[in-house]
Amino acid sequence: MRRGPGAVLLGPYVLLLLLFFLTPLVLMLLISVSRQSFGELEWTVTLHHYARFFSDSYYLSVLWDTLLLGLITTACALLLGYPIAYHLSFTRSRWKPMLIVFILSPLLVGIVIRCYGWMILLADRGLINATLTEHGWITKPLPLMYNKFGVTLALVHVFLPFMVLSLTGVLKRIDPQLVEASKTLGASPRRAFFEVTLPLSLPGILAGSLLVFSLAISSFVVPILVGGFKVHVLPMIVYEQVLSVFDWPFGAANAFVLLVISIVLIAVYIKVTERALRGIV
Repeated sequence: MRRGPGAVLLGPYVLLLLLFFLTPLVLMLLISVSRQSFGELEWTVTLHHYARFFSDSYYLSVLWDTLLLGLITTACALLLGYPIAYHLSFTRSRWKPMLIVFILSPLLVGIVIRCYGWMILLADRGLINATLTEHGWITKPLPLMYNKFGVTLALVHVFLPFMVLSLTGVLKRIDPQLVEASKTLGASPRRAFFEVTLPLSLPGILAGSLLVFSLAISSFVVPILVGGFKVHVLPMIVYEQVLSVFDWPFGAANAFVLLVISIVLIAVYIKVTERALRGIV
C-alpha cells in the first residue's frame, strides 16, 4: 500500500522518459539496421551500415578525433575548473557572489554568440592576430582557428561552468575540520590537499567529467562555426548523412555507434572511480 502513491507520482515521469527518450533510441536502432531504396526504408534487418562504418578508415578516424576532442576538453576543463571551484568553495571574500556571477554569466549567452566571439578573437584577421601583427611580433597570422586548437578552446569555454558547478557542490560539503585535523596530525597543506580534499572531491570530479565529456563529443555548433568544416566530428557526419545525403540508416548507425562507445567509456570511468573511492574509504 505504501508504494501506491509513489508509483502514481513516478508514473508520469516514467511515461515521459519512455516516450521522449527510449522510443527515439529504439527507432534510431531500427533505422540503422534497415535498408534504404530510392529514399524509402525497407524494414529488413541488415548490419551493412555498421560494417561500412567500421571498415572505412575515414569514419574510424573521425570517431577517434571526436573521442579525443572530448577527452582533451574534459581534461582542460578539469584543470581549469578545479582551482576555481576550490576558491569558490572555501573563500570568505565579499566578492564571492560576483565571482559566481562571472562563472555563470556565459550560460546566459547563446552558444552561437559565444562562438562568434571566439571567431572575432581567433580569426586570421581577428583581434589577437591583428594586434600581434601591428606590433611586429609576428609576420603571418597564427593558426588559431579552423583547427582542433580553436575548437578545443571554444569547447572548454562553453562547458567550463558545468565542471565548476559540479565540483563546487561537492567541495562545499567537505568538512573543514577534516583538513584541520590532518594538519594537526602533522600534514602539510599540500599533503592535506592530496590526501584529504582531493579524494573527497572525487564524486564531483566524476560528475563534472562525465557531463563535460558527454556534451563535448555531441557538440555540433562549435565544430561547425569555429572549425569551419575542417575539424570533422561524428555529429557533423550524422548531420550530413541525414539532411544532406538523405542516407538515414547510415546516419543512424553513426549516431548509435557514438552512443554505445560513449556509454561504454562512461561505464568504465565510473567503475574505475568507484574502485578508487572504495580504496580511499
